Amino acid sequence: MPHVLIAGCGYVGSVAAKLFADSGWNVTGWVRSDQVAGRGGEGKISLKAVDIANLEAVRSNAFAANVVVHCASSGADSYRHVYRDGIANLSACFPGARLIFTSSTSVYPQRDRSLVTEESPAEPDSDNARILREAEEIVLEDSGIVLRVAGIYGPGRSFLLRRTMNGTAVATDRIVNQVHRDDVASAIFFLGGCQIINPPRIFNVVDDMPVPRAEILAWLSERLKLPLPASPAPAEQAQGRSNKRVSNAKLRALGWAPTYPSYREGFDQSVLPALKNCGA
Repeated sequence: MPHVLIAGCGYVGSVAAKLFADSGWNVTGWVRSDQVAGRGGEGKISLKAVDIANLEAVRSNAFAANVVVHCASSGADSYRHVYRDGIANLSACFPGARLIFTSSTSVYPQRDRSLVTEESPAEPDSDNARILREAEEIVLEDSGIVLRVAGIYGPGRSFLLRRTMNGTAVATDRIVNQVHRDDVASAIFFLGGCQIINPPRIFNVVDDMPVPRAEILAWLSERLKLPLPASPAPAEQAQGRSNKRVSNAKLRALGWAPTYPSYREGFDQSVLPALKNCGA
């Protein structure tokens, strides 16, 4: 029975862990704290608190894994430790395992609304995105897989939904690239089980429909019967320098497909029902 490590068994990682477990894999999930680990994993998922930025902690907890997934998240003050140092430690301590790293489409700096593929220049113009590129290079040198993930949304998590509900959403023509949490998890599971993946092993994980931010907000506003502010605030205008259309064609050609191909299915079938179930 194959064994997978999910380093960062949180919002995305826990869903990926369940997919592996349901398919008969042994699953170990590493989390940040003993408190989280103490809650226990679902079904056959074993949770343990391990700091992936600590080489000795990773080494002392290493085991014979077939696949190692880095999908830990980080605050701005610990980007380098969690992403670059974390992936370097996993690479060093799990030789022979297939390494999968969840990076970000933020490594693409394009602002001209152009179509971006895995062959497009990835020359970041921000410090955090440059750290992600450093981490990516470690993974690729280890014959691992890099997933460049778009903005993640899902049950209990949507920046645009939150802004619409609290009255601070501002419509702009900037292109938004999103992907549902469950589709990120399914991409991780899909690539973890692929027999042969030819280099370069870089895949964009995004839905089928990059659209202007204004379109999503107008749709949410209509669904929720909430008005949108008439004009953007200066702080809002300064956010989101990126303006590109990220393609998922390469991953689709390999056989993966999103359950939620656009924001409409994602919100209608997953996010908004979860909101109602919470009494909102």
